[in-house]
Amino acid sequence: MERRYNRSYDRYRDDSEDDWEENKEHRTPPSSPPPSALTSMSSWFSRTTSSSQAQFAATAIVSGAVVAGAILGYQHVRRQEKVEDLKRSIPQLGNKHHANKISDLGIASPPTGLSKEDERGAALAARAQKGDYDDELILEQLARNRVFLTDEGLSKLRSAYIVVVGCGGVGSHCTAALARSGVSHIRLIDFDQVTLSSLNRHAVATLADVGTPKVQCLRKRLQQITPWVHFDLRNELYGPAAADVLLGPWEDGRKPDYVVDAIDNIESKVSLLEYCYKNKLPVISSMGAGCKSDPTRIFIGDISNSTEDPLSRSTRRRLRMVGISSGIPVVYSTEKPGPGKAQLLPLPEEEYAKGSVGDLGVLPDFRVRILPVLGTMPAVFGYTVANHIILQVTGYPCDYLPAKGREKLYDSILANLQGSEEKLARATTPGQDARGLKLGVTSSDVGYIVEEVFRGRSVLSGLSTRLVLVRWRKPEPGSTMDMEIEGQKTSKLKLTDLVCLTKEEANVHEKKVLSGNQTLEDVYDRETLQAVEARFEEERGFRKYR
Repeated sequence: MERRYNRSYDRYRDDSEDDWEENKEHRTPPSSPPPSALTSMSSWFSRTTSSSQAQFAATAIVSGAVVAGAILGYQHVRRQEKVEDLKRSIPQLGNKHHANKISDLGIASPPTGLSKEDERGAALAARAQKGDYDDELILEQLARNRVFLTDEGLSKLRSAYIVVVGCGGVGSHCTAALARSGVSHIRLIDFDQVTLSSLNRHAVATLADVGTPKVQCLRKRLQQITPWVHFDLRNELYGPAAADVLLGPWEDGRKPDYVVDAIDNIESKVSLLEYCYKNKLPVISSMGAGCKSDPTRIFIGDISNSTEDPLSRSTRRRLRMVGISSGIPVVYSTEKPGPGKAQLLPLPEEEYAKGSVGDLGVLPDFRVRILPVLGTMPAVFGYTVANHIILQVTGYPCDYLPAKGREKLYDSILANLQGSEEKLARATTPGQDARGLKLGVTSSDVGYIVEEVFRGRSVLSGLSTRLVLVRWRKPEPGSTMDMEIEGQKTSKLKLTDLVCLTKEEANVHEKKVLSGNQTLEDVYDRETLQAVEARFEEERGFRKYR
């Protein structure tokens, strides 16, 4: 090897010397600097070499340049080597490589591809949705529903178009029930993906679905059960700007027969319900299933009747701010929290230490805590929602057992408040007859203050019986009544002036504070005053949504 290399080198050297001699006459001699330049350079060099300090500086500069050049050269060589290594590590993509297989959601298929069962299900669904599926087989699969709902009812259900917003625990069970019952056009809207923690309550997700969009997971699994169902997948976050598109008609122009609200984010939830209400789209909303465990306490009723649920309370208050106090059916639980029951705990201090709490979530205003959920309860909520839609679409008679109403209680509280304000007006406005005083407060307002602001309990004792509303602060003389129209006496009372107390507590409060000379600080301790002020501050915070 070495001998061959030397011979090659000698031959190369001989050839080069021959070429040099042949072309000697044609070569141009190298250019030389002009004499003046050489003289100047020589003079400078002489002066420089005569100084030891200058020699030292020149040596340092030359040495630094050499070292810097060596370092930069080494880095360049290493960079080139890494680039070449990276290029060599990239595999060649053939036609069968999974990266070329893009789904209709714009997502590359996993390296392993679909399972054989998934492939068969997808192929069968593709045929069935084109009409290549025996209708007798469909009717046989829906035989029990057909007998229950009659042919006419089942026909209505099969032609229905339902929009499901939120495909988690509640939404997935609702969707599965609707598809199994015969609904043939379902639009699924959800931005989220299946996670490991989803598997305790999701209707159809498996370990293989973790990391995939929830809407895609639902379609993939359900088309193996009901291949004739047409799914329209919208893997995106619902928001007001997209409402017209996401809740818009099907391809043939049909409007939704029903919209399912299975959202657990308050902003999106209120926006969806407001849109449906104002655009006359039938909608049913699922309230919170978290921290609930008693399926016998689940009701279907108007949103104005839903109680004992933080999500429901916040939703009602926000809707009221936009002028909606009733007219939306909801699924809710009347189960009350108690000792030993699960509850939503505050965010740990170490999470606060990480920065703004709003920055900890996947999206703004979304939960950053793990909500305690018994896996069975979202299923009960979801099936209850689906059951309601099936009955409404098919026209099947239904008479729900309503939760216990409190309208009589609100009327009683309003009458008591009327008497209290007339008495206070006579005391603060001498010489004026306060009989027939008109309050700017309705029975609905009373229900809002009692249930939403004060949680149906006295702010002092926490008792929930014999409740009344009374002014908290003593009004200034002459500030309780307004004579805008002759003969019409109008109270200046505002909702933010009222607190919820028991009758006994209200009598003491009126005697000492409203009619007496004692201040709030004289009668109540600091903790009580802070608790009342916290409720007022919370209500002021909700007023911005008006």
